[in-house]
Amino acid sequence: MSKKPIIVFEGVECSGKTHHISLVSKYLSEKKISYLKIREPGGSKNSEKIRKLILSKKSDFHKNTDLLLYLASRNENIDKLIRKHHKKKIILIDRFIDSTIAYQHYGMGISLNLINLINNFLLKNIKVDYTFLNIVNKKNLFLRLKKRKTLNRYDQFDINFYNKVQNGFLKIAMNKKKRYKIINSNLDIKENELSILEQIKNLVK
Repeated sequence: MSKKPIIVFEGVECSGKTHHISLVSKYLSEKKISYLKIREPGGSKNSEKIRKLILSKKSDFHKNTDLLLYLASRNENIDKLIRKHHKKKIILIDRFIDSTIAYQHYGMGISLNLINLINNFLLKNIKVDYTFLNIVNKKNLFLRLKKRKTLNRYDQFDINFYNKVQNGFLKIAMNKKKRYKIINSNLDIKENELSILEQIKNLVK
């Protein structure tokens, strides 16, 4: 594995992925280790514009339009950020290709072959080195959603949708065991922080 890996944090809403990627960012900064942190949708200037379209509560896109917007946002990140820093900096990504499969295929029923075809076309030689998958139970998911000051369009699906997406993530993880670590966000957050940082140290040393 490259010592300048691409590390992705995946999971459904309120699973803790954004908290943990911020924790890792802080750790790398303290160690003066060069890194790039981006999110999906979003990241580059153009990707952030697309993010506003996708997540707006006023948007009512067809599921295929959603897919293409997510992939357009990804393409901007690949073109403007990822390819430029690939193997030169550690790259941390809040959601990436497995989110598209979990949400758009397992959640919405879009063809997996289509998703893989476009992803492969966009990524070419770029591969994720390691993924932290954050999982959350129904009770904690909705308790945490209630605490959010603002909700976007993807925060307002029913529990059946989130169940399909999370089960989709777990299926993906089963096929990539060596490059996946499952983080149970229902457990003590400090325990999970220590576990993640320990793995990060192994990935970047």
